[in-house]
Amino acid sequence: MSISQSLTNALSGLTANARMAEVVSSNLSNALTDGYGRRSVELSAQTIGGSSAGVKVDGIQRHVDRGLMSERRLADAGMASADRTAATLTKVEAAFSPPDDPSGLGGRLVALETAMNAAAADPASDQRLGLVLTRLNEVTTTLSQAARTVQSLRQQADADVGRDVATLNASLQQVERLNADISRMGTLGQDPSALMDQRQQVIDRIGTIVPIREVQQPQGKVALWTTSGAQLLDGKAAQIGFATTPTITADMTLASGGLQGLTLNGLSAGPNGLGRLAGGSLGASLALRDDQLVTAQTGLDQVAADLITRFADPAVDPTLAAGDPGLLTDRGAAHDPADIVGLSQRISVNASVDPGRGGALSRLRDGVQATAAGAIGQSAQLNRFSDALQAQRSIDPAIVSGSALGQVSRVADLFATARLNGEQAQGFAAARHDSLKAAELATGVDSDAELQTLLRVEQAYAANAKVLDTIQSLIQRLMEI
Repeated sequence: MSISQSLTNALSGLTANARMAEVVSSNLSNALTDGYGRRSVELSAQTIGGSSAGVKVDGIQRHVDRGLMSERRLADAGMASADRTAATLTKVEAAFSPPDDPSGLGGRLVALETAMNAAAADPASDQRLGLVLTRLNEVTTTLSQAARTVQSLRQQADADVGRDVATLNASLQQVERLNADISRMGTLGQDPSALMDQRQQVIDRIGTIVPIREVQQPQGKVALWTTSGAQLLDGKAAQIGFATTPTITADMTLASGGLQGLTLNGLSAGPNGLGRLAGGSLGASLALRDDQLVTAQTGLDQVAADLITRFADPAVDPTLAAGDPGLLTDRGAAHDPADIVGLSQRISVNASVDPGRGGALSRLRDGVQATAAGAIGQSAQLNRFSDALQAQRSIDPAIVSGSALGQVSRVADLFATARLNGEQAQGFAAARHDSLKAAELATGVDSDAELQTLLRVEQAYAANAKVLDTIQSLIQRLMEI
């Protein structure tokens, strides 16, 4: 081997050692960086004319476990969906409150019964009759507030869909641009690993909104599909469309045309407004808006209808004729069984018993439609109102008969069960996500291994430097001859 060949070998070794030191330092500095893929330098022997010409740096290899990363992304979507669902269902239950909570509807009904019994014991007392009116207003107010909370949560879910869609579209555009940049850098022989890290972070963000699968393509590009088969990115990013609804009322649903569903490249995503984009935080928000919160609203409306019909029975209040509004009304009118949607927001106390609206407290004692005041000592009507709350009845054959408090407890149990199921799903999703995330991190940068590599790089660098020093001595000796 000639001196010039030896010099070439040593210089190429120094270049390779410097590149390896650079990569090791990058790995160590990004050991805790989310989305960072560990790098390694790919080397091969270099020859020129059949003779050794040192070492060649073939490129930088980025290491990720794609199978594990794919499963972790699905876990991301599952956890995002479970978190959003559980948080919303907890708010629904809190708005309705369990029966033993004095501020909940069950507690309000208990207070109403107590006030009615106290008034029946002393029907001549305007103070006790006034307390009955106060308790009635508390019942209707608590019920309508719970219903408004449900509609507010539907509104929030609709807005969440809009934000998720905006984020999804922007992220898909970013991946499309990063694909192009990565391909161009690869063509120029440059290292695109940093761009791949950035692309992985963007795809991870997409994966919380909809569950996705990443497909590798030539030149370092990727394609993205949902797990249900919708194409999100294959060369060009798809466009997801959605129009938020400024105000949502109880009667507005996707089926009625009052609410919007998703579109994919201008076409309807599916009959349920979601289609093959189901899953993740996006799917959770649409399911809450169009299914779970609608079910909650139905439960509240059934409670309102039950309360109104209990007091509208002429057997309970003989002053009523068929079709007359009773003690509780649908905004002053009699309840129409065909118009139950949103009733929990419209329920109100009959103005005829409210002095503040031109009524008289004595009608609590004499009957809602009484034309003249009766004897101040009679308590029969107050007892009938109290008995009506205890009567075992149901507004629907599909609903088990029960007292007014029993019907409230039934709906409260449904809300509690939904919340409990949501929390259990949330716990399972979090546990699965944490285990997969831990497994993915275990395949990342190993600081001990990187430091060992750095020691070997240091030794190799010193050895190549020694070769250069020796060559310099040889050349100097030749020059002295």
